[in-house]
Amino acid sequence: MNLRIAFSTCPNDTFMFDAMVNYRIDCEEFKFHPQLVDIEKLNLLAVEGEIDIIKASYAAYPTFSRNYQILSAGSALGHSNGPLLVSKRKIYPDEIEDLHIAIPGLNTTANLLLSIAYPKVKKKTEYLFSDIEEVVLSNETDAGLLIHENRFTYETRGLKKIIDLGTWWETQTKLPIPLGGIMVKRSLPQTIKESINRVLSNSVSFAMEYPLVSLPYIRKYAQSMKDDIIHKHIELYVNQYSVDLGDVGRKAIETLFEKASENKKVLHLTQPIFAIQL
Repeated sequence: MNLRIAFSTCPNDTFMFDAMVNYRIDCEEFKFHPQLVDIEKLNLLAVEGEIDIIKASYAAYPTFSRNYQILSAGSALGHSNGPLLVSKRKIYPDEIEDLHIAIPGLNTTANLLLSIAYPKVKKKTEYLFSDIEEVVLSNETDAGLLIHENRFTYETRGLKKIIDLGTWWETQTKLPIPLGGIMVKRSLPQTIKESINRVLSNSVSFAMEYPLVSLPYIRKYAQSMKDDIIHKHIELYVNQYSVDLGDVGRKAIETLFEKASENKKVLHLTQPIFAIQL
């Protein structure tokens, strides 16, 4: 069975998907056709609903929930790995709502968290996530919302942390922060969804057991990243929740949607959101 699959070029995704898209494990009856793009492009592709399996931001899920359900494997959840709001100078809490902030996309979980924590922030401009450090340094914006590998480089470039929105979320909810997940087309047969989830879970487990095997594939799409940054990136975003969400992971995702709905940031979800039932 041919399946279109789309995920990002970030090391955590190429690490998790390497074993299945390069057939290092038993992929059952599936032949995967991968497409690798930026996370905001993935969110837009998910709205179109043509890809069978797709990585997307949890914040964007309500906009395409009619077409997709969330798989139990492949998620980026965790502790102390949320987006960071940074600037060139010290910013006090009462200044945040008046800042011009660079964000990595309107539909990203990073922007949703910012909107829940600071609903009065109005001036936001979208940039490619990897450009945000630069626009803050050049004074194009007052502050920037960092995700992915920029978490490890901003201090060396002279930027200062205003707030870690992941820490803020964990303080508020006592739950891990749900950033991105793997979605599967709702219209696929249940047995196919379960098989896909099984293959993906095995792919993540294989990568975690044999981390050096996936390194050439990761480097292919992370050419500007040093190996130590690649390692830190994977360590931050790939964990037990990537193998299986479990009760805690599912609760974190449901809580994100509940809080976002309460704050009128996303639509209320009415259909079952998880493809794999406990």
